[in-house]
Amino acid sequence: MSVDLQTVKRVARLARIAVSEADAERMTGELNAILGFVEQLNEVDVSGVEPMTSVIPMEMKKRPDVVIDGSKAADIVANAPATEENFFLVPKVVE
Repeated sequence: MSVDLQTVKRVARLARIAVSEADAERMTGELNAILGFVEQLNEVDVSGVEPMTSVIPMEMKKRPDVVIDGSKAADIVANAPATEENFFLVPKVVE
């Protein structure tokens, strides 16, 4: 696949990026080089290769999924001007 100047300008407009004429011409070559590399990667046979999350085999660290209150309610309301039973008290506003 080859990218021309019009395609670069269209992509820039869709991405809401201001691109000058000189930058668009430079980007045409850069995008063609990137797409050429992607086409080269498509030639590699990856059938039977499992997807991986890391280059080093490892187990993900997991913590138990338990619901807790965080034990931080008192810390959270510590600097509030008025609290009651770990809730913020705010003045009633009637207009």
